[in-house]
Amino acid sequence: GGARSIEDFSPSTRSLAQRRGLLRMLLRTSSALLLLVVPTAAFYLPGVAPIDYRDGESIDLKVNKLTSTKTHLPYEWYDLPFCRPAEVVYKGENLGEVMRGDRIQNSPYTIKMNVEVSCQLLCKQSYDAEQAALFATKIGEDYRVNWIVDNLPAATRVVEPALGSSPSRIITIYERGFPLGFRGAESIPGTSAGVNYVYNHHRIVLKYHTEPDAFEGARIVGSEVEPFSVQHEPAGAGGGLSTCSGARPVTHSAPPQPVSGPQTVYWTYDVRWEYSEVKWASRWDVYLYATDEQIHWFSIVNSLMIVLFLSGMVAMILMRTLHRDFNRYNAIEAAEEVEEETGWKLVHGDVFRPPQNPMMLSVLVGTGAQTFCMTVITMVFAVLGFLSPANRGGLGTAMLLLFVFMGVPAGYASAFLHKTLKGVDWRTNILLTSTFFPGVVFLIFFVLNCFVWGEKSSGAVPFGTMFALLVLWFGISMPLVFAGSYLGYRRKNVDLPVRVNQIPRQVPEQVWYMRPAFSIVVGGVLPFGAVFIELFFILSSIWLHQFYYVFGFLLLVFLILIITCAEITMVMCYFQLCAEDYHWWWRAFLTSGSSAGYMFAYSAFYFYTKLEITKLTSCLLYFGYMFIAALVFFVLTGTIGFYACYWFVWRIFSAIKVD
Repeated sequence: GGARSIEDFSPSTRSLAQRRGLLRMLLRTSSALLLLVVPTAAFYLPGVAPIDYRDGESIDLKVNKLTSTKTHLPYEWYDLPFCRPAEVVYKGENLGEVMRGDRIQNSPYTIKMNVEVSCQLLCKQSYDAEQAALFATKIGEDYRVNWIVDNLPAATRVVEPALGSSPSRIITIYERGFPLGFRGAESIPGTSAGVNYVYNHHRIVLKYHTEPDAFEGARIVGSEVEPFSVQHEPAGAGGGLSTCSGARPVTHSAPPQPVSGPQTVYWTYDVRWEYSEVKWASRWDVYLYATDEQIHWFSIVNSLMIVLFLSGMVAMILMRTLHRDFNRYNAIEAAEEVEEETGWKLVHGDVFRPPQNPMMLSVLVGTGAQTFCMTVITMVFAVLGFLSPANRGGLGTAMLLLFVFMGVPAGYASAFLHKTLKGVDWRTNILLTSTFFPGVVFLIFFVLNCFVWGEKSSGAVPFGTMFALLVLWFGISMPLVFAGSYLGYRRKNVDLPVRVNQIPRQVPEQVWYMRPAFSIVVGGVLPFGAVFIELFFILSSIWLHQFYYVFGFLLLVFLILIITCAEITMVMCYFQLCAEDYHWWWRAFLTSGSSAGYMFAYSAFYFYTKLEITKLTSCLLYFGYMFIAALVFFVLTGTIGFYACYWFVWRIFSAIKVD
């Protein structure tokens, strides 16, 4: 009992359930693939040890931030006048938790293992008009409550109704947290349209698992909360409440508790215990698979097949064309025909001529190498299960620290490329590599943080954490960039496969489709196509507060992205050289890097079609953070394309005979 109808929940949840029902039959064809991929997330997640509880042993219920997908401004639980314990104690948080606004505190709820409680009065609170208005505002902005029991987030159970196209069975979807309240409507009995009602009674359903042969006591494997709104009435001189008791539990038909004007609110709760066959190591599965996983797998597999097919065709065309060119160029008797027919050999004396602004190119490539190393290592650890969702903030902490410690490859790649491009100002190169990109990101982050401070949100990063970030940047990252640059400048210069002429060759007039702007814009389409479906799920996990734990597929998509960036850049470079345009250095970086522009445009499309953000600060947060994400994607894909093109040009000019 206690499951709510899906009509009570958000439109996104309802459409999710309907899509699942309609496509269930279609997607069964991919079950063999799912059997290979899905179990990877069900293994034991390292980093968290199970706790065995004996009957009657106390269990802490911790309260976390209040969150909303409409504002994306989290607030501490006690920013609202809830019932408070005698002393509020904060749980120590890691860097990732602080950055995402987590504020975990103790609560006055009393829970004991296997001890059921019914209609327990937590406290009686008298609110003035201002406090009631604060509740009403947060309810109107769709704020959700986030509780934690035994390191499990409390979830809401949503029941999918039987659809005409699917067999009659109950499907349970879990939503993170539960609503703070709801807005009255004519369709909801006992409510007034436009009035906000607070959920002041919570039925806490805890699931436990026992294995007497393996461990003593019980382990908690599930945490659900069903919220009720009840206008409690005192029972008179005898104490207690007339609206509920142990024999008469709370139901949804009770008159709800409005929050409008000065009033008294009674906060109550139930505790229910249910045995579950789910083992402790698999208790996160209901959260990780709460999204539309079948459509997710099906879409990703289709996307990968399309991209692999395109990549295969591109590679085949490239290899066949190049093979024919090599045969022509290396045939002495056809030398004169070659001069007339095609042109990439003609630029052999200029193809390795340093580009304009080699300093900035080497800095961006160095930053891209830093980002690439961070991404690969993070993804490997995530696939192996070390960055489990049980370790809150672990993913953010790992990415931040890895970016800092990857200063060595950044300095090395930047310094060696700068040296290759005949650069001599090594001090400026080191300084820009260690400060340019982190400085831009930190500046945007600091400005956004000022707006969050202005909203008095817990999402504002404290000054102490800001100082810690600066220490990581200047105290660790910068010295590591210096060390990498030292190694890069010490490395011996490579011998170019062809000589660079003293006088630059004039580039002939280019047709419109071979001009830089057009070819760069077109070049970004394919890399974006490789990731845009996965990008939808990542954006949903960030901005709709859903779990994301399909790192196996994300790693596969990342590998496809690398291949696609490399191939499209090599093809565009080949066409450019055939047109006798040897200015390929910057264009190689920008061709694949332009996919970041499509990514930012897609994030704007997602904002207008999927989100309901109206506050100015929330809009600035969204576009500010998505701009940072697009910058990271730009240097990452640009560097992949640049190195692929560098290798390609090196190989083709090494394979021909030049007088």
